[in-house]
Amino acid sequence: MTSALEPALSVRQVLTLDRVLAGEPEVVAAAGHLDRPVRWVHVAEAPDVGVMLSGGEMVLTTGVLLAGDTEKQAEYIRSLHRAEAAAVVLGLGRAFPTPPDVMRRAAERCGLPLVVLHRPFPFAELTEEVQSRLVRRKFAAVSLSEAVRTALTGLITAGVPLQRLLDEIAVHAGCPVILTNLAHRVLATAGERPAVDDVLRDWERIARQAGGSEGDGWVRAELGGRGERWGRIVLCGYRGDSPIGRLLAERAAEALVLHRMLGGAAHSWEEQSAQSLLTDLVSGVVPARQLLPRARAAGLPVNRRAFVPLVVRGGEPAGLVRVLRLLGLSGLVAELADGATAVLLSLARDQDAEALTAHLAARLRTESDALGTVVAAADARTAWEDVPAGLREARHVADAVTGHSAAQDLPAVVRLKDVHLRGLIRLLRDDPQVQSFAERELDGLLGGCDAEQELLPVLRTYLATGRNKSRTAQLHHVSRPALYRRLEAIQARLGVDLDDFEQAASVHIALLAHDAQHG
Repeated sequence: MTSALEPALSVRQVLTLDRVLAGEPEVVAAAGHLDRPVRWVHVAEAPDVGVMLSGGEMVLTTGVLLAGDTEKQAEYIRSLHRAEAAAVVLGLGRAFPTPPDVMRRAAERCGLPLVVLHRPFPFAELTEEVQSRLVRRKFAAVSLSEAVRTALTGLITAGVPLQRLLDEIAVHAGCPVILTNLAHRVLATAGERPAVDDVLRDWERIARQAGGSEGDGWVRAELGGRGERWGRIVLCGYRGDSPIGRLLAERAAEALVLHRMLGGAAHSWEEQSAQSLLTDLVSGVVPARQLLPRARAAGLPVNRRAFVPLVVRGGEPAGLVRVLRLLGLSGLVAELADGATAVLLSLARDQDAEALTAHLAARLRTESDALGTVVAAADARTAWEDVPAGLREARHVADAVTGHSAAQDLPAVVRLKDVHLRGLIRLLRDDPQVQSFAERELDGLLGGCDAEQELLPVLRTYLATGRNKSRTAQLHHVSRPALYRRLEAIQARLGVDLDDFEQAASVHIALLAHDAQHG
């Protein structure tokens, strides 16, 4: 057997060399085994040459010591087969003017390629040509191995994320690269997007088959350490020589194991996979239909399902994953950039989505013991293309109620209909005209630090409680006369009468817009 650092020529490749073609080679037996690797070329006339071989040799002979003895001819082929020779090349001439039938039949039975040369051919030239090519290939393989190791180690040392490491591996491999766990669920991918999508579309079949053969360019390497395996990397459709592909896969596996051991990621690869997918869904940058193969390959049931988009604030992603497992629900969980956690549930269409979502919210509060946990949801979607809009809606709802002074009065699962005016303002918060309106209405309170620190909170509570003076004074721990003085100062600075409903409503909308703009 040849090692990954000793890439061999195949018998087929040797037969295409110009020097060999000059000898007019003809394959007379075992033509289906020409892809065997040739590790070395050996010229031998001795009948017992097999005992001197170590496997992978292409043996060159004139058969001069075999002529006239059919038993020796058959045994010669059998001994080469036992020694795992790559092929035998017989130069026709004085000993054998035509291909010997005994040797041909024996080689066919053993599956050992037998090649005859019809023209006289100096074996030394073939030996020199093949040996020099093998040495060059071995040197190139060693150089490539070190180059790949150096590049990947440099990235790991620089603390790059997993995706950057996989992108580098894909550049060296020149084909899609898939990282999976032991259950064949896709954790990450790299390579040209169309090629990756082609692989993912057929991933279920590929995973069931334990992946095609290396002859088809499917090269795998196991990931693990300390006697435990926890994943694998797959080069999908590698076009180079199999030994080089195995070398690349091995170097990639070494780098990935090191990356994981050094804690190059704050989250597990499973968490990063879900985060990448859900972030792409929320952003809408990648069309949903292009993300469907990724979701399926990640293990999310997608056929004839209902999808419930959720965004949770105040709960840990790990706690959400634990609750999903306890309830036996299928879904993806990922922390978004602003600290919220996105959840995409996948339910059978005959399941009660609202009841299960409410049960999830109740169990989450019990598990996390967090009274401030907000679970925002959009209605279930039966079409995958509607999922991104649902996730954005759930995120909008969660943002709208975050920090709401009456959050404790909200339902267990908050929906768009529960956020009312606050939700509308949240949607419009980045509109320049809304910003100008808020600054104009609140101008008298936004200039000085004292006003913002003392008067804005009072105004916020007063309006949120429906202009209830007793409740406002109680919440701010001040006397009624002190509250009246602050309200008078607010009205004087803003030039409004807060007892007038329309003016109070205008100030309230401006304050909601100001709070939405400033988080």
